Amino acid sequence: MSEYAFRDRLSATFPSQVIIDVTEVCNLACVHCPHPEFKKSEHYSARYLEQTLVVKAIDEVREHGAGHTQYVRFTSEGEPLIHPGIYDMLQYAVDRSGTFVTLTTNGTIMNEKRVKRLIDSGLHMVDVSIDAFFDDTYPKIRVNGYLPTTRDNVLKLIAMATGTKTRVVVSFVQQDENQGEAAQFEAYWRAAGATVVLRNLHSAAGAVVPVANIMRAGQARSTRTPCVYPWERIVLNPRGHLAFCPADWTHGSTVVDYRTTTIRETWQSQFYVNLREAHLSSNYSCHKFCGQCPDWAVTRWPGEGRAYADLVSDMKGH
Repeated sequence: MSEYAFRDRLSATFPSQVIIDVTEVCNLACVHCPHPEFKKSEHYSARYLEQTLVVKAIDEVREHGAGHTQYVRFTSEGEPLIHPGIYDMLQYAVDRSGTFVTLTTNGTIMNEKRVKRLIDSGLHMVDVSIDAFFDDTYPKIRVNGYLPTTRDNVLKLIAMATGTKTRVVVSFVQQDENQGEAAQFEAYWRAAGATVVLRNLHSAAGAVVPVANIMRAGQARSTRTPCVYPWERIVLNPRGHLAFCPADWTHGSTVVDYRTTTIRETWQSQFYVNLREAHLSSNYSCHKFCGQCPDWAVTRWPGEGRAYADLVSDMKGH
């Protein structure tokens, strides 16, 4: 069997990862994120995902994802906790999906009341993106943020999650502004009781142009390999559309309006067959969004090295 095929956690029946992207609205303007430019573009409309579509997706995961879907991840092109219905959506996913449910947040508005709601929901994992150890570094990266507040929120989360099923992860994207801080960041948060993830900077599917250019220059003589995403995950975005890329800020990976179809039908559709073939043959003439993206080099197939899916597997094993 080809190494680039459905195997291990990857299923042809239903995606192993269902990404629910709940809002375009964000309270920060992070330097490594496309959101500040996205907010000025024609693609931005401050959308919130309809809760009825989340219910539909979770019901599908329960019916068709059993044994196939490794986890449901609530995240967003903005900050998920800003969505007015986020706690109801998380609760429904935990109660109904039959699989592991995670939330990715910047943690800035995660006060004690909100933390309690997250813990009480039975949410399996909260992943907080922090990206700095020093107080003065944090606002240079997470513009409009204040690290003492975020730090206190996460410490409260760790304390309140102790003895529950909720696991706490903190993450650090390595970049120029935080050089030299990773070791201190990791030591501090491990001692506090969190799992630490150190991530490499990527281009957000080409949207962060300086990073994309550096990556493309380094790949000039490399043989391109298929991105794992078309075999691994599907995204429900704030417009209510299904898409194949979780890093898409220009709607270049949109497949179909979810109101008119299902995840299962889309996953098994001719569109996805053609998309996977384009990646296998490195012929992106009909998939220009993928063709211009350099981030294929940092995606990980099963067995190729640590991926987010491996982190979730570890958490599920606890």
